[in-house]
Amino acid sequence: MKRAVSFRFRCPGAKSVGLAGDFNRWDVSDHQMAYDAQLDAWTITLALEPGRYEYKFFVDGCDWWNDPSGPKVPNVWGSENSYVDVQ
Repeated sequence: MKRAVSFRFRCPGAKSVGLAGDFNRWDVSDHQMAYDAQLDAWTITLALEPGRYEYKFFVDGCDWWNDPSGPKVPNVWGSENSYVDVQ
């Protein structure tokens, strides 16, 4: 059964933020986040099946960022990805 999973990312000055990860084959254009002025953060909610998903935020079409509030795991490029476990 799919679960609603919310992602939030604060990035002052960002013009756009995309969410890419295992859940969308790392497609940076598939899940564009919306800026929420009240939260002063970029947000999106996805319906995901249970499992572990690695992800990153893609800022302004050029910079990859990890989730500062989420756990990390090493990736194949020698850096890290954030991840979320969906129950």
